[in-house]
Parts: sequence; structure tokens; C-alpha cells
Amino acid sequence: MILKGKAHKYGSNVNTDEIIPARYLNTTDPAILSKYCMEDIDKNFVKNVKPGDIIVAENNFGCGSSREHAPIAIKAAGISAVIANSFARIFFRNSINIGLPILESPEAVKAIKSGDTIEINLNEGIIKNVTKNKSYQSQPFPEFMQKIIKAGGLLDYIKSTGGEQS
Repeated sequence: MILKGKAHKYGSNVNTDEIIPARYLNTTDPAILSKYCMEDIDKNFVKNVKPGDIIVAENNFGCGSSREHAPIAIKAAGISAVIANSFARIFFRNSINIGLPILESPEAVKAIKSGDTIEINLNEGIIKNVTKNKSYQSQPFPEFMQKIIKAGGLLDYIKSTGGEQS
């Protein structure tokens, strides 16, 4: 599976309340959540994101409260993947469960700048900075996780397989 988009770069400790502020947690509608994604740290995020774009962040992305709203808002805003040095573990799990690929690659994070065009090969774990013509390695997703991502999330994967693993 190949993903391609423009990089939107952020620092360390971007927490779930910054991804989707608590004042919007009265809904689970992805379309509504996407309108407010990242608004407390980047007022122009929603205006600037194009379908397929990629968030690149430093350490501990998705820390804070355990809320599924954060990866839902990111994905609904058009983000196809998140690359970071590290993720909060619950954010990692919530992201995979809703079909949002997340990759850890400190080398890529260090080299990528906002606006760079990024291409990700999820099968091989290769992150290519197309703008700089440089490639970086990330841990490839295991086959079962690739199936979950391709299906659009864990629930859709279970529905498509009738609950049986293939």
C-alpha cells in the first residue's frame, strides 16, 4: 500500500486535547470532528490539509487522554498517515483500530520539513521524502495490521472477514 502527500510538521508532546479540543467531544461524527482538528495549535490546519497529506511529529505524539476522537479527527481531516519519533501507546492502538497508519522513524522526522512531499510504502516500511529524494526505514506493518488499515479499520476488517482471520 502506497501513501503520498504533503508533510505537516509538529513538535513533541502533541496531546489528544490539542488534536481535538475537549469542547468538541459532544459528538463522534468524523465530519464535525475534522473541522476542529488541531485548531488550538494550528489555526490553518484544516484549510491547508489536502486528502492524503501526512503529519510528521517529534516525540510522544497523541499523549494525554485516551480518546478515540483524536485519530478519528485526523483521519477525517484528510491525513493518510502520521510519522513520529514515538507515539503514546493508546494513541497508537486507537489509530490502527480506525485505520490510520502511524510509523515511527526518528531519521525521517529529523530530515522532513513542512511542505515536503512524502511517499510511504506501508508494506516495506519505506518513507521517501520525494522533495529531497531521500528514503528512510520504518518498521513495516505486520500483514494483519496492513489488512486492518486497508479495510479502513478494525471494525470494517472484522465485517469483511466475517470475524475469521485470513
